[in-house]
Amino acid sequence: MLRPGTLALTILLAMLSALGPLSMDMYLPSLPDIAHVLHAPIARVQLTVPSYLIGFAVGQVIYGPVSDRHGRRPVLLAAVALYLASTLVCIATQSVTPLIGARFLQGIGGSGSIVLARAIVRDLYSGVQAARELSLMGSISAFAPIVAPMIGGVLQTAFGWRASFVAMAAFAVIALVVAARLLPETLRQRADRPVSLSSVVGGYGAVLVHRGYLAYLGILTISYAGLFAWISGASVVLQGVYGLSSVAFGFTFALGAAGYMAGSTIAARLVVRLGLDRTMGLGAMMLAAGGLALAAVVAAGIPGVWLVAAMALYLAGLGLSVPQAMAGALTPFPDRAGTAASLMGLVQQAVAAFVATFVGNYLGRSAWPVAGVVVAMGCLTLVLWAFTRRLREQGR
Repeated sequence: MLRPGTLALTILLAMLSALGPLSMDMYLPSLPDIAHVLHAPIARVQLTVPSYLIGFAVGQVIYGPVSDRHGRRPVLLAAVALYLASTLVCIATQSVTPLIGARFLQGIGGSGSIVLARAIVRDLYSGVQAARELSLMGSISAFAPIVAPMIGGVLQTAFGWRASFVAMAAFAVIALVVAARLLPETLRQRADRPVSLSSVVGGYGAVLVHRGYLAYLGILTISYAGLFAWISGASVVLQGVYGLSSVAFGFTFALGAAGYMAGSTIAARLVVRLGLDRTMGLGAMMLAAGGLALAAVVAAGIPGVWLVAAMALYLAGLGLSVPQAMAGALTPFPDRAGTAASLMGLVQQAVAAFVATFVGNYLGRSAWPVAGVVVAMGCLTLVLWAFTRRLREQGR
C-alpha cells in the first residue's frame, strides 16, 4: 500500500481523477462519425455529453455519505468497476439511445473516482496543504484532457468511433488493478449513523448552512460551467464552423487544455506563498480575461486557432482557482469530507449538464453560443470572488 504524503499516492489519485476528463474529451472528435454510423442527428448524439454529466451529478449524491460510513477504498473500487462495465456497453451499442443511457451509467461510475480522490485529500491534508495537493493532482491529471482528444482523433481516423471507448475501458482496467493493489484506506473516523435517506439529507443540510462553503461552491460551479460550455460545443464549432478535421481538432483542442495544466502547476507553487484567496483571485482575473478574449476573437472572425488560444487563458485561470476553491470548501469538514465533496461535485456537474444542454440546443453555424456562456461565467466568477471575500473569511 502507498503511504500518505508520497508522490506515488498523488499520482494514483490524479490517475483516478483523470477518468472524468478522459471520458469527456477522448470521444469528442468522433461525434460527427457517431452521428453518421448510427444514423442519428448530431443534436441527438450531442446528448451523450449532458447524459454523462447528469450521471456524474447523480452518482455524487451517494458516494460521499457512503464512503464516510464504509471507507473510501471499497466504495471507490465499486465505482470504477461500474465505470468499466458501462464503457463496455458503449463499445457494443448499435444505436444512439443505448449509447446515451450507457453514458449516463458511465457518468455514475466515473463520479466516484473524483469524489473519493478529493475526500482522500481532505482525510490527509487541510488548508494550503490540501490546495497544494489538489493543484499537484490537477497538473498531473491535466494530461488527460491534453492527450485524450489527440488520441481520440488518431483512433477515430484509424479505427472509428468505438476505438475511443476501448481505450477508456483499458484505462479503467489499469486504474482498477492499481487501486486494488496500492490504494490505502484513509478514513480515520467512520460516521456513526448508518447510511439512510435521513442521514444523507441531514449531512447535506449541515454542509449547506456553512456560508464559507457556499461562497467557495459558487466560485467553483460558475467557473466550471464555462469549461463545459467549451467542452460540449468545441467539436461542433471547430469542426463544423471552422472546418478542422478530427485529427486537427484533437491537437488544437489539446493546446487549449494545456492552459489548465499550466495554471494548476503554477498554483501548486504559488499557493504556498500567496495563500488560497489571492491565488484564487488571480485565477478569477484570468477567467474573466480569457472569456473576454474569446468573445473578441469570435466578434472579429479570427481563425479557430486563436479561439483556442483565448480558451487556454480561461483554462489557465481555472487551474489557478479551482483547486483553491475546492480546498477552501472542504477544509471546514474533516468529519464530513465525503459528504462535502459529494455535494460540491453534485452542484458542479448539475450546472455543467444544464449548460452543456443549453449550448447544444443553440449550436449551429456560429461560435457565439459557446463564447457567450464562457465570457459570462468568467466575468461572473471574478465578481463573485470580489464580493464574497468577507463571507469566505467568516466561514473559516
